[in-house]
Amino acid sequence: MTDQNLTVRFFARLREELDTESLELPATPGQTVEGLLSQLAARGGPWAQLQGDQPVMVAVNQAMAKPSTPVTPGDEVAFFPPVTGG
Repeated sequence: MTDQNLTVRFFARLREELDTESLELPATPGQTVEGLLSQLAARGGPWAQLQGDQPVMVAVNQAMAKPSTPVTPGDEVAFFPPVTGG
């Protein structure tokens, strides 16, 4: 990873459905979690679920994040489905 990129990781069913564990993406000035979600969902197909009916939880550098959380070069962004009790 270069310092200008984000590391994007996927966990649980997202990893399986997207058929990828992680991506390296260029960081964009002023980018937020919401913007990153939109960028990934725009790939279509299974990626669209990132902005679908089922919520996706997000962590930036291992801290839970909100849609407005900024992402900057060198950050690690993790997407995972919500944990449900049983």
